[in-house]
Amino acid sequence: MLQNKATSVVTIERFIIEQERQHPEATGQLSGILYDMALAAKMIANKVRSAGLADILGSAENENVQGEVQQKLDVFANETIIKAMDHSGRLCGMASEEEAGIIPIPDKFRCGKYCLMFDPLDGSSNVDVNVPVGTIFSIVQKITRGKHGEDEDFLQPGRRQVAAGYVIYGSSTMLVYTTGQGAHGFTLDPSIGEFLLSHPNIRTPADGRYLSVNDAYEQHWDGPVKQLMRRYRALEGDRKAMSVRYVGSLVADFHRNLLGGGIFAYPPNKKNPRGKLRLLYEANPLAFIVEQAGGSAIDGEKRILDLQPTELHQRTPLYIGSKHDVDLALQTLARSSELVGA
Repeated sequence: MLQNKATSVVTIERFIIEQERQHPEATGQLSGILYDMALAAKMIANKVRSAGLADILGSAENENVQGEVQQKLDVFANETIIKAMDHSGRLCGMASEEEAGIIPIPDKFRCGKYCLMFDPLDGSSNVDVNVPVGTIFSIVQKITRGKHGEDEDFLQPGRRQVAAGYVIYGSSTMLVYTTGQGAHGFTLDPSIGEFLLSHPNIRTPADGRYLSVNDAYEQHWDGPVKQLMRRYRALEGDRKAMSVRYVGSLVADFHRNLLGGGIFAYPPNKKNPRGKLRLLYEANPLAFIVEQAGGSAIDGEKRILDLQPTELHQRTPLYIGSKHDVDLALQTLARSSELVGA
């Protein structure tokens, strides 16, 4: 006789509630922010899916604070997140990669005790060619006494994050987040409009298969970086040579390496001596996630989560992914730095 086995379906809301119950002191504000981010992600995912059918492809003919031409979807994603978050009473301010300064909470709304930082649509220039793009976010707790968020609230080391996550808009839409209790992934079921738990307690392999780096900059790398990339590609002891996989969309490259094992590297170069990626909007949240999954992230010398930000749009070099692969970067680059200083 056949027996039907009940399938346990865990929505992101149920999962967040169950995690919150482990902390009796929790007020529910952080959970509310995560719900709101999931809602914004659904709205952005809907626009990304219809990008080829609506007039949202291409450039909005404006430049953001980084001096980069904003894509139409960038603008939509930025505005969607702001409008989804500004009225909840949980945030004291926001900061976006697309905007020069702190985004204040309108006076008509109550302020909360958290700050949200986000990259609304990472890799948006790839939408025109149907390459996966993503949203990255970071949450810290307010540390100043005023009502509104101040620079000091946002410029905290990444280790003080209380939550971080990203959404990848690809063949399916997936949200991965952490609150310091492991990294967990949820896939959007478009038939019911819910994020369902699909990847509980993600663990990234300690040794990775993939090297994600833009080789076009090799001529601009210094000697130690070139040496490191050669070591990744070569058979060395028990370590296999890595395969190069580079999409050019940070979220897509990071997501593949998180699940399959590997390292994403954006070294400093002659054109970008301070690195290119943003510490607050990209490096910090992804570093928090990868460490919760057993991986690591450095700027070439220091742990990303220990860096002290000095400005909202600070850039940093980034080596992030499987622990042993990042350790190799630290050993190679640190040894070279010591020899130069000797």
